[in-house]
Amino acid sequence: MGSKPRPIQIVTLSKADHSFNLETEALAQILLAPEIRDKQVMVLSVAGAVRKGKSFLLNFMIRYLYRKDDENWLGLDDEYLTGFSWRGGSEPETTGIQLWSEVFIVQKQDGTEVAVVLMDTQGAFDDQSTVKDCATIFALSTLISSVQIYNVSENIRKTDLQPLHLFTEYGCIAMDEIVGKPFQSLMLLVRDWSFAYEYTYGLKGGKQFLDKCLQATQHEELQTIRKHIHSCFSDISCFLLPHPGMKVAISSTFEGQLCDVASEFKEQLKILIPELLHPDRLVEKKINGNKVTCMGLFEFFKAYIKIYQGGDLPQPKTVFMATAEANNLAAVATAKEQYYRNMEKVCGGNLPYMDPTSLEKKHQFFSKEALDTFSSTKKMGGQEFCDNYQAQLEEELEEMWQFFYKQNMSKSLSSTFQTPSVLFVLICLFYILSGVFHFVGLATLALVCDFTLGVLMMATLTWAFTRYSGHYQNVGEAIDKVAGVTLEQANEALNEWMGPTTIQHKKSS
Repeated sequence: MGSKPRPIQIVTLSKADHSFNLETEALAQILLAPEIRDKQVMVLSVAGAVRKGKSFLLNFMIRYLYRKDDENWLGLDDEYLTGFSWRGGSEPETTGIQLWSEVFIVQKQDGTEVAVVLMDTQGAFDDQSTVKDCATIFALSTLISSVQIYNVSENIRKTDLQPLHLFTEYGCIAMDEIVGKPFQSLMLLVRDWSFAYEYTYGLKGGKQFLDKCLQATQHEELQTIRKHIHSCFSDISCFLLPHPGMKVAISSTFEGQLCDVASEFKEQLKILIPELLHPDRLVEKKINGNKVTCMGLFEFFKAYIKIYQGGDLPQPKTVFMATAEANNLAAVATAKEQYYRNMEKVCGGNLPYMDPTSLEKKHQFFSKEALDTFSSTKKMGGQEFCDNYQAQLEEELEEMWQFFYKQNMSKSLSSTFQTPSVLFVLICLFYILSGVFHFVGLATLALVCDFTLGVLMMATLTWAFTRYSGHYQNVGEAIDKVAGVTLEQANEALNEWMGPTTIQHKKSS
C-alpha cells in the first residue's frame, strides 16, 4: 500500500444513529492489491467485551508474523508494543472494525501461499453502545473470519454464550444447503484465569473447562446453543490465559515492555500464538466448502454489511441469503478474473494486433472456461438463484469481450510508428553509405551495405505483414524489440556526442 503498516478502519459506527458503514475504498486497497487479490485468505478476528486486551493480544500476533522465523519472536524486555492502537484505562480504544493494513503472505509446508488478515473489533458492552451495536460487531466478525477468538474475562458465563445464539440458528438453516459446517474455528480465550489448580493454563485445561461449561447449563436458550454449537463450528477450542501482571493492569506508563509482563503470561503467549498462526496450522476461509480468496472476501464484506444496516438485527434466513449472494458474487468475480487474465495473455495492451477470427476463437474458448469455473464452484441459494448470477456473468463476459475486440482493432488502425520509422531511417542510411562506398571504390563495404539493406527491407515487409494480418506475432514482436534497442543505442550515442559539444558552447559564450 506504499505507506507504513497501520490499522485501517473498514467498518465505522455512527454514535448519532447507531448505523454501520463499510469503508469500501479502504477495504479495496487492502484486499484487492494485485499481489494478494487471488490468494486464499485466512481472517483472524478477536472479539469480546470492552477493555479486555483484544488489541494488546493482536499486536503480539503482528510481532509473530513479522518474526515467525526467529526463535525469540516475542521481543526484547524493553521493547515497546506497537500495532493496533491500545492503552490501559477504562475508556474504549477501538471503534467499529479495523484491519491491519498489511496482509501477511505465509507459505505453508506444501508450498501454497495464504494471505493472513488480522481484524480488531470494538469492545462490547461499553457505556455508549447499544445491544444491537455489540451484536452486530460480533456477528460481522464471526461471519467474516475463519478463526474467531472470543475474548472473555476470568470465566465463561451464560451471558458470554448468548451472542452465539444467532449463529446456531443460522447454522441450522445453512446446513441443509451447504457442504460441511457453516462456521470454521471458534476459540474461547479466557483471560486472567485464576484457577490453574483446577484447570491448567492452555488448550488442555481449556478443553476440560469448556466441556464442563457446556454440559452444566440448564438454561433453555443455552441448551439450544450447546446442542447445535458443535454442528455449526468445524472446530471449537478454549484456551486459559493467565493474568499479564499488575504492572500491565494498573500502570499508566506501561507501553508493552515485556519486562513488566508476568513470566507465565509470556510462556502461554509462546504457545497460543504459534498455535493460531504457524504456517501448518493456518485456517483458510471457506464458504460452502470453497476456499475464499481476498477478492471473494471483499464481496462477503459488502453483502454482510448491507443486511446489518437496518434498524433491527437480521433474521437467520436473511443472513443465509446474504451469504448465498456473496458466495455467487465471489464465484462470478473469480470467473471474470480468469477470463480477463487469459485474454490479456493473447491480446493485452502491450501485445501486437491479432487476427480477429483467431481472437474470437480464443474468446469463445476462454469464455467457456470461465463459465465452467463458475458452474463447478459449489454455490448456495438453489439452482434458480444461481442461474441469475450465471446470466450476470455471461453479460459481463460479453462486455469484456467487446473491450478486448475494440482494443485489438485499434492496434491495427493506429499502430505506433516507432518500428517502421527506425527501419526507414536505417534503409536510407545504408542506401546512402552504399552509394558513397561505390563512388570511392570500396566495393567490399558497399556489398556489405547492400546486403544489410536487403535484410532491412525484408524485415520491413515481414513486420508489416505480421502487424496487419495478425499472424506470426512472435516474429513481429522480435522485430519491434530489435528496433527499440537500436533506437535506444542511437539516442545514447547522440547524447554522449552532444554532451561535450554543449559544454564547449557554454564555455565559449
